[in-house]
Amino acid sequence: MDKVFHKTYEPFESELDNFIENFDVLGEDFGNQERNSLKLFQLENETINVKSFKVPHLINQIAYRFFRKSKAQRSFEYANRLKDLNIGTPQPIAYYEFKTPFLFKESYYISEQIDCDYTYRELTTDFNIPNYDDILRAFTRFTFDLHEKGVHFLDHSPGNTLIKKTEKGYDFYLVDLNRMEFKNLDFETRIKNFSKLTIHKAMVEVMSDEYAKCSGENYETIFNLMWQETEAFQEKYHRKRRLKKKLKFWKNH
Repeated sequence: MDKVFHKTYEPFESELDNFIENFDVLGEDFGNQERNSLKLFQLENETINVKSFKVPHLINQIAYRFFRKSKAQRSFEYANRLKDLNIGTPQPIAYYEFKTPFLFKESYYISEQIDCDYTYRELTTDFNIPNYDDILRAFTRFTFDLHEKGVHFLDHSPGNTLIKKTEKGYDFYLVDLNRMEFKNLDFETRIKNFSKLTIHKAMVEVMSDEYAKCSGENYETIFNLMWQETEAFQEKYHRKRRLKKKLKFWKNH
């Protein structure tokens, strides 16, 4: 077992070891358990979030053992980089990895649990949220700030931004961090980064308008590209789903 802690949480090593070693029987299930398992634990007065990544398939067990950083390690390191850039993300606490001499097995990422008011997903389904337009514009400014700081969040999708109301406005927190790039972003990459967020043209119009104000670029240019990329992503997504259904059908017959 390998483990790395944020220095603030080093004193809690034995408690965290216990959570990981008894993950199956302790803790409270949280959110969607389909792809990876998420659980909440109490660490003194704080609620923490432990994400258990599934054992990868054989090729990736070899790749993660010898050649690539695990999802847990990347999540932890990227969270620390975001914090250094003053970008919202739950406080990283630790990550754990289990390996054999030749294969990579389970891994866990531990972070602070944020009690949020919404995720971006709610904005795509409930247009009566109070101050809806303000939130969507604030989210766009948050994304512009990411881009200005050289952060390319590859999983910029509806469930991966938490939104919290504050006295001054809204705070945004990125979660599901294991796919990121840190580099200077060109205009096309920036606008394409919005493509997974919504199917609603009215939302794309508002985000394009706010991004134009932030960047000084032309609204029409931004909107045309953002909508084109949104449609292209939707087409690809639904094509993939249809293919999966067909494969499932043939497997069962």
